[in-house]
Amino acid sequence: MADDQDQDIINRLKSIEGHVRGVQRMVDEEAYCIDIINQNLAVQRALEKVNSLILERHLQTCVTTAIRGDDAAERERVITEIMTVFEATGKM
Repeated sequence: MADDQDQDIINRLKSIEGHVRGVQRMVDEEAYCIDIINQNLAVQRALEKVNSLILERHLQTCVTTAIRGDDAAERERVITEIMTVFEATGKM
């Protein structure tokens, strides 16, 4: 399952890379500003989806392992790590 998730993330990142090159081309060709902004917004949404997939994988693997483990310090570390991510994204 992790391999399928990894491949999905890689495919999405490659797609985003292509979109970013397209935005660069639009700027080079002096495309209409609002069209460029709309493409940038689409790239940002795609990156947010990649972040969501990576976070989901992290919760299902690393965090689950830490929570089920015997090391209290490791449990606290991963919880703090997740809280930091949520605070940084303004999701709290």
